[in-house]
Amino acid sequence: MEGTKQNKMGTAPMFRLILGMSLPAMFSMLIQALYNIVDSMFVSNYSNSILTGNDSLLSVNIAYPLQMILISVAVGSGVGVNSLIARRLGARHQEQADSAATHGFFLTFIDWFIFVLIGIFLAKPFISLYTNDQAIMDASVAYIRIVLIGSLGSNITCMLEKVLQSTGNMIMPMLSQLTGAVINIILDPIFIYTFDLGVAGAAIATIIAQHISAVLCLFFLFGKKQLVKIHVKGFRFRAETVKNIYVVALPAMVMQAIGSFMVMGINFIISLAHDTVAAKNAATNVFGVYFKLQSFVFMPVFGLNQGSTPIIGFNYGARDKKRMYSAIKWAILFAVIIMTAGFIVFQIVPDVLLGLFNPTEEMLDIGTVALRIISLCFIPAALGIVFSGVFQAVGKGVRSLIMSLLRQLCLIVPIAYFLSSISLKDMWYAFPLAEIGSLIVGIIFFITLVKGDFKRLDHKE
Repeated sequence: MEGTKQNKMGTAPMFRLILGMSLPAMFSMLIQALYNIVDSMFVSNYSNSILTGNDSLLSVNIAYPLQMILISVAVGSGVGVNSLIARRLGARHQEQADSAATHGFFLTFIDWFIFVLIGIFLAKPFISLYTNDQAIMDASVAYIRIVLIGSLGSNITCMLEKVLQSTGNMIMPMLSQLTGAVINIILDPIFIYTFDLGVAGAAIATIIAQHISAVLCLFFLFGKKQLVKIHVKGFRFRAETVKNIYVVALPAMVMQAIGSFMVMGINFIISLAHDTVAAKNAATNVFGVYFKLQSFVFMPVFGLNQGSTPIIGFNYGARDKKRMYSAIKWAILFAVIIMTAGFIVFQIVPDVLLGLFNPTEEMLDIGTVALRIISLCFIPAALGIVFSGVFQAVGKGVRSLIMSLLRQLCLIVPIAYFLSSISLKDMWYAFPLAEIGSLIVGIIFFITLVKGDFKRLDHKE
């Protein structure tokens, strides 16, 4: 029975396998996107004698880059462990797969400790870079400190979900995320409105939900028989295993973390392009809301990657070139379909999407134009995300890093700065232009893999 489970990534019909492994992850990512949006909706409708609803939303948005770095480290570590486990299982090295899972579990505690220190010492200096308003600063600092200091649940959840996914188990991670999302949605109004904790209440609801998800993941991994095991007793870090994890994990971390630097850069450009505080705050909120909205489109594609990456990695490790290519083709097709649907929605009803966040008239005017322009990046992004997943799956994480550096920093910020000198409207074109540039590089990288590493794989009919 265990052998059958282990071998499904190398034997099951590819269309059914991709859907079976991806749909649970896509569904859970949609739920994740939903509660991120609901979280911001609740915050945007909270006001008191000090803060307006838009001030509350701004407090969360300016804290977002630090939150992105937290998520980047947690997910990046998980991606490195996921890739190593899948490749070791494909090569039938069970002991090494177990060792990778065990190392990943202990690494989560190191990551958490680092973010506790960041929350205590760096949260306030960081937020002070973006606002001089004391009320907004206090709310934002309280929010991000709670999220960072309470991030152990998030770190454990991200890691153990990736461990389970690496074995082809997509249902249990889905149940974990779904449970956390539902609990967060239930707790948000209680802590924000009933307890009148506002922005801090949103953070408290989030970390409670994350810790419950972590407990579920621990139960799934330790309480039920899985294809990999975590051996806590007598554990010692092995330099070679840590190196193999971080060859993929570090690029994955940086690949996601640079998004936070992109947000900082775009927010800085926005501040230069507006003469009034009201206009600056409105555009900053539009940009923050865009990230919440686009997650509804990007998250399912990331879920698709979660399902397809272990399949690609397994068959690469098993040297089955035909099945590996089949998985890549199906992943590209599904990603393009999802992104095309999102593009159509953003083009037709951007005002309706913005209306979910209690927008000002100025926010609506700026946001309607911005959402239509930025969404031009969706379809090239579909291909870019799949290629990044392929590179991670086969242990070429640096290539994913280069693509992300181009699309989220090296291209987008300079282009946005240049276009902003023409007009704010033109600045938003930096997103599709950067995505297209990154995709061109990704295609070149993929072609070199096809002619190099992939060419050396054995054929299996």
